[in-house]
Amino acid sequence: MTRAADIIRKGKEVVRIEAEAVAALEARIDQNFAQAVEVLFACRGRVVVTGMGKSGNVARKIVATFNSTGTPALFLHPSDALHGDLGMVRKEDVVICISKSGDTAELHNLLPMFKRIGVPIIAMVGNPNSKLALISDMILDAGVKEEACPYDLAPTSSSTAALVFGDALAMALLQLRNFTVEDFALYHPGGSVGRRLLLKIEELMVKDDAVPRVKRDIPIRDAIIEMTSKRLGATCVVDGGGKLIGIITDGDLRRFLQKTTDVTHITADMVMTKHPKTISENVLAALALQEMEAHNISQLVVVDGAHRPVGMVHLHELVKAGLGGDTP
Repeated sequence: MTRAADIIRKGKEVVRIEAEAVAALEARIDQNFAQAVEVLFACRGRVVVTGMGKSGNVARKIVATFNSTGTPALFLHPSDALHGDLGMVRKEDVVICISKSGDTAELHNLLPMFKRIGVPIIAMVGNPNSKLALISDMILDAGVKEEACPYDLAPTSSSTAALVFGDALAMALLQLRNFTVEDFALYHPGGSVGRRLLLKIEELMVKDDAVPRVKRDIPIRDAIIEMTSKRLGATCVVDGGGKLIGIITDGDLRRFLQKTTDVTHITADMVMTKHPKTISENVLAALALQEMEAHNISQLVVVDGAHRPVGMVHLHELVKAGLGGDTP
């Protein structure tokens, strides 16, 4: 076997072992899990997640997932807790202790303190018969058949299983809280997620006099001048009452000029595309992008309740805003 083949074999073996460990968790999503979720849902304080070493790293990730999906949480380092940070824990909190063995000395020293405060304790452990499990109020069995580590030492399958259990808790709580896309946006105002979930079309569209518009009976030469001066590659066409009846794009002009070059008596309504795609200004910009991509267009007309054009947005502005090709 070549070196490369041996590396590939080992990589696949690790993936298989960890995948089997995760799959085995499904049978443990039972009444114990439901009870833990109900206790977390009823929590009027914060969810305090603690663990040592790799379990601590898993705890930090679970805390991040809780916080981003509507469940206030914090990470408590066991050693720091024994030297003053225990003051962060209040009676209205709930504690989740994560340990592969269930025999972590620092957690054992903390448990009497948690009991004294009076917080419910959920143990997420690899050994449901361990001291930690027996002292806790609820047990989540995150045990695995084997680690992917050939010496069964480095936490691999076990840390993956604990992460997945944490995600299962967070998603069950998200569902109980009826956590919406709008709620998610409030916790993610920055980056691409925030842009996709918060940015509205009114923040990107041109408006007022910057909106290209012409009357339906205007000579096409004047419509071209309007399109050129506003630099959006299109112009709205309106009736006598100012309502949108069509749009003329660069593409419309090219297709028309392929038929004839004599535009002497050509008016805007003879070239326009009728019933163009429109959108309201309070719609998410990401949905506007989705509409453009679905219909292969570069401009969207923004209309008010009376179907009058109040703005226009170009695909380039959405891309510049960092929306890319993603939709919420």
